[in-house]
Amino acid sequence: MKLFDLFIVKENTKVTKLQAVVNIIIACAAFIGFFFWSVSRLGLALDFSVLFDFRYRLFYGFITTIELSIVSLVLSLLIGFVSALGTKSRLMPLVYFCQVYVQFIRGTPMIMQVYLFFYIIGTAWNITDRFIAGVLILSIFAGAYISEIIRGGLDSIDATQLEAAKAVGLDSRQTMRLVILPQLTARILPALAGQFASIIKDSSLLSLISVIELTQTVREISATNFAIFECYLFLGLLYLCLTFPLSMLTKVLERRFKYEN
Repeated sequence: MKLFDLFIVKENTKVTKLQAVVNIIIACAAFIGFFFWSVSRLGLALDFSVLFDFRYRLFYGFITTIELSIVSLVLSLLIGFVSALGTKSRLMPLVYFCQVYVQFIRGTPMIMQVYLFFYIIGTAWNITDRFIAGVLILSIFAGAYISEIIRGGLDSIDATQLEAAKAVGLDSRQTMRLVILPQLTARILPALAGQFASIIKDSSLLSLISVIELTQTVREISATNFAIFECYLFLGLLYLCLTFPLSMLTKVLERRFKYEN
């Protein structure tokens, strides 16, 4: 292989592992190099050692973010699935309730929803635990988007496949398990991965109601040592540590659930 061939994708050929590694290194080097060049132009001297004294607080904030995200992922998936099925119901009040829920959540900013659900609805129903309140807010917010993802996936499945399933003698459960779910999973996984990553990032807005997760922890630390750039750069890296493995896992699942496999 010639050196120039490492940077060119030829027709009807797959990218080799060597090509992928070399080009990923180049892309990362360009990104990092541009950043540090920008820092040098400003004359900033970044000192990340100041964060070492706060390592335990950062660790607990990181763990809290993981806990928030995992619980919210599960609950929002459940809410989204129920809402998507509700829009397919024959009961019209249920259909319109699900549609109003989706439109309201998708049409308003999350920062407004955080204040609305915590200070009005949460207070009215005596939800005082900020962690539980944060999980509910994240789940309700993400559930609306997941509902639309699932509904779109269901609509993309051709009705003739359901007729074919009946023709070969499959009952409703077998049709769901063998025909609908495999295709639905493959079709909605990329969008779900993006939404799951958004849940992790959107958990940072819970710092508005003083949930001591990662962002709130970094805000408190930066207010103490005034190392704003170091704190928030490190914050971004920690969030990347959460979202990047999720992205890689999704690609593996996409290959696993491809219909031709």
